[in-house]
This record gives sequence, structure tokens and C-alpha cells, in this order.
Amino acid sequence: MRHLIAELEQLAEWLESRGHPQYRLQQIKHWLFAGRARDFDEMTDLPRRFRAELAEEFELNRSQIARHDIAGDGTEKLLLKLFDGQHIECVLLRDGQRLTICVSSQVGCAMGCVFCASGLDGVERNLTSGEIIEQMLHLQRLLPEDQRLSHIVMMGMGEPLANLDAVLPALDVAASSAGLGISPRRITISTVGIPAAILRLANQSRSFNLAVSLHAPDDALRNELVPVNRNIGIRAILDAADRYFDVSGRRLTFEYVLLAGVNDSPKHARQLAQLLRGRCLLLNVIPYNPVAGLPYHTPSATAIHRFRAELERGGIPIRFRQRKGNRINAACGQLRRIVQSPPANRIQAGPSA
Repeated sequence: MRHLIAELEQLAEWLESRGHPQYRLQQIKHWLFAGRARDFDEMTDLPRRFRAELAEEFELNRSQIARHDIAGDGTEKLLLKLFDGQHIECVLLRDGQRLTICVSSQVGCAMGCVFCASGLDGVERNLTSGEIIEQMLHLQRLLPEDQRLSHIVMMGMGEPLANLDAVLPALDVAASSAGLGISPRRITISTVGIPAAILRLANQSRSFNLAVSLHAPDDALRNELVPVNRNIGIRAILDAADRYFDVSGRRLTFEYVLLAGVNDSPKHARQLAQLLRGRCLLLNVIPYNPVAGLPYHTPSATAIHRFRAELERGGIPIRFRQRKGNRINAACGQLRRIVQSPPANRIQAGPSA
């Protein structure tokens, strides 16, 4: 059976072949994105026979909510079971009027960041555009009717730039006035840094935000933390990011997960400031949220303060991310491992992002 969400652009042809008026397409899109319909029966202004015809031809949802966790700060995490039995995760983050969703692009991740739960088992496959959009719709349905999503971050499981062919169409739907209506300026693509893909993105004439996960101020340390860096190098990543800024005009964001005793010293901060100085950027520093079974820890308050002070002295605009979703395994990949890993091999998840 065909996936309706994945075939929205082809639906006009199907309607024409069945003799249905084209305005039905706009009605269906309204029910999906504004009406938040969970099935065809909820699309009450469509004729009953037409709804039955849609149900015979298309699936509206190809994923099921396998688990729904809610933290005390309002963060909500969904574990979704896909049609092939794989699991992915997505998160709703609340910060006043700002309602941000964090969405996955792959089942697992091939980047191998040593401190991240998403990549512990490698990558299984890319998600389709429909599966990416479906995460957005699942999360939107968690909101009251008078609230709407404000921001999207492609920072869930997987490397978005390794799946651009599916990510970009999904984000185009999210940004469309007939879709979720979220401004491209409120949509961020997060990457560990794949220069060729960043340059490809720069040539797409879109104005999404780009966030590059550095995690180290030099190649020697980054090679240890982000193994794919051995074949890339920080300089090539920065050059590609600079090109993206030149084309898009969008301020760059650099992510830096702070690991106790690994990359959190004042010396690291000074090196980082020197590396990034002179760019239009925001440095997003993220104190690590431990994953049980991995040998990494959250820095002390003193270490965090010293690291921040060095960056401020270096003139780097910084933001320290507030911890969200504590105790619901909200960091990428943790909940999937709890559900899918055999008990004997399971790494239990700790406090989360």
C-alpha cells in the first residue's frame, strides 16, 4: 500500500486519474497539517466514498508510537516503530512560546561519534521523506489545538547531510504554507561536517540554518571523538561552512559537546576561540549528558565556568544549552537502544539532553 504523506506531490495525478477535482488535494493537506488528522475518517468534509477510496489505496501512517515519555520540564519524546520493525526517536522541546521539534533522518548513524548513543550500532538505513514528515506530524499532535510548532531541528538520529535527497523534500513540505508553515529561518540542519554535502546544500537556494558539530578545536582530538574526521579535517569543514554563509547569509552555528577531562579545559576554549574568530556565528556549548556504559561525564560547574570565561574573553558569541528531558532518555539514540538491544548486550541510558 502506498504512503500518502510520501506521495503528496504525486497525489494530483492520482486524483486526475480517478476523476476527482484537484481541490481535494488542498483539503487533504489541510487535514494532515492543520487539522492534525490521524486517519481518513477524521477528514469529515471529504465524501465518505472518497475517504474509503483513499483508505484502499494509501496508508496515512506508516509508523506507530511504541513509547511516549514526558519529562517534568514538558519535554516529550516519542519512540516510533517503523513499518519494517526498526525504531527511531523524535522529541518535542518546550521553551515558553518556542515549540521546537528534533527529528531523525536515519535509523542509527554512521558517523561514529564516540560519546553518542545513536551511532553505537552503526546505521541501518536512510529514512524516506514521508517518514521524516510523519515524525513532525506525530509531534504536532502532542500540542493543544491553539498551539503550533515554531522550530524544527534536524538533530535526531542520523546524519542529515548523508540523506539530503529525503531531508530537503521533507523540510520543503514543513516550510510550505500548505504544510506546517514554518519559516526556513526557523529550520536548522545539524551535521558533523561533510564538506561536499554542505557545498551541495549551499547550491540548493534554500535558507535553512546550518549547525556544525565540532566537539574539538583541532584535528588530533576531533579524530578521536568523531572518527570520520580523519578523512575530512576541520579546515575543509570550516571552508564549506564559510561558503554556505556566503551564499545563504545565515549565521552559522557550531555545536560543542563538553566532555569532562577531554575537551573542556581553558586551553581547549582558547584554541576554539582562535579557530572560530572572525565569523558570523553562534557557538552552542552542550554539557554532556552521560550514557551509562560509555566513559564520558558531565564537566563540573567550575570547569564549565572557566571554559565559558575563556570563550567570552575571546569574543565568541556563545550559548550554553539548558538541559531538557531529564530522565526520559531524550538524548539521541538512548531510548531506541533500550527497546531494540538484546538484554544481555544492552547499554542502559542515563540522564538525557
